[in-house]
Order: sequence, then structure tokens, then C-alpha cells
Amino acid sequence: MSGHSKWASIKRQKGANDAKRGQLFTKLGREIVVATREGGPDPESNVRLRLALDKAKQANMPKENVERAIKRGSGESVDGSQVEEYTYEGYGPHGTAMLVQALTDNRNRTVSEVRHVFSRYGGNLGADGCVAWMFSRKGVISVEVGDADPDEAALVAIDAGADDVEVGSETVEVYTEMTDFRAVRDALEEYGFNLLDAQLSWLPQSQLTLSTKDAMTNLKLIEALEDLDDVQQVHTNLEMSDEVLTTFENQAA
Repeated sequence: MSGHSKWASIKRQKGANDAKRGQLFTKLGREIVVATREGGPDPESNVRLRLALDKAKQANMPKENVERAIKRGSGESVDGSQVEEYTYEGYGPHGTAMLVQALTDNRNRTVSEVRHVFSRYGGNLGADGCVAWMFSRKGVISVEVGDADPDEAALVAIDAGADDVEVGSETVEVYTEMTDFRAVRDALEEYGFNLLDAQLSWLPQSQLTLSTKDAMTNLKLIEALEDLDDVQQVHTNLEMSDEVLTTFENQAA
């Protein structure tokens, strides 16, 4: 999805302060708990756990926090309430579609907070299935080009099974089927490329282009949803152009 890596970069920059880091550690801990519970504590055989551990490492999450989350997910520790995974669907202002992935120990609290944020920014929380059909589950890998040849990164990814690539001046965005995600990621790592991000995501089958003003309203909604403690990711069919993202970044600075 166009703008994916730049949006991720903006979020990383905005999350640099201590309060945001604490919230990030909470979200990463929940992801590790659920990933471990679903697929076991071995990251070599549990792709979701390995991705969560990679993100925890990039965020400098304390080792004891990681170990505690793994123990909780594997049943060795029962501290805290049971964390469950939910996906909420809704519409942003001007007709955009949104999928909101959440991990929570209190579903009533989470749905109330999500509904409030949608309403506050001119959107609507919808019924299950209202927009999910517009998205496909894919692997998304952001490759930092650096001094390397971006076309080389694209070729390595395609040879390993990637569906599509977007070559930019600083990054290469790689898209894969879920079944090919791990092989493509491993091939890029083995070749020596630095991966800025690697995750399983919901990508829109088509995108909606809005004016800069209307797109900004949607980005503010997405940011407010992602700022909720229980929300892990927000996926949208909004076309995020460089112009829109630059404007949003400048206003947020």
C-alpha cells in the first residue's frame, strides 16, 4: 500500500517519548502473549511470535518484559486477565473503510473506546463483515535501501516468491502471500538487506483517493485509534500519498 513505510516511520518518531514507549511495551507484550498462546513459545516454528519478538527487540523492550509475556502466553504464569483478540470494522469520514485489530482483557471497554473515537472524528463503527471483504491478508516487508541497489532488493524478493514490489529512492516495499512471507523475509535478511518492518497485514483490494483536507481528517482518526491502549493496528483503504503524509507530519511536529 502506497505510503505504508512512511506512515510507519511517522508513528515510530511520534512514539519516542517515555509515555508512548510504555504504551508500546504494553501492546507488544499483549501480542507476544497471544502469539505464544496460539502457536507455542518457539519463534522458529511460530512466525507470529518471531515477528512480535523482532518488534520488541527494535523497540528495546526490556528482556524481563518479553520473558514474562512468553510465560503468560504459554501458561507458566497466570498474572493478569485473559487477553483476547478482536477485529472491529467501520467507516472513516468521506467513505473510507477501516479494520481495527485489538487485543484486550475487557471487550466492553474496548468497543466503547473504539466507537467513541470513530464518532469523534466523523466516522462510524460498523457491523461485522461490513468492510472486511475489501481487504486481503498479505505479508508486508519494508526494506531499507541505503547504499544498495533497490532493484537488487526487488529481484531478491521476487525470486523468493514476492507478489509485488514498490521501488522507492529510500525503501522497497515488498508484498507477499501469507504462505510466502517467511521465505521472502528470510531471503532478504540472508542477502544482507536491513528490514525496517515485516508484518502480516490487511491490504485493501483497491484504494480511495481523497483531497488532502479530507485525507488529513482520516489520518487523525487512524492516529487516535492507534493511540488507544487496546488497539494494535488500523488498516484502511485510504490512499496515503507522499504529499498527504508530509502535510500530516509537518502539522504533528
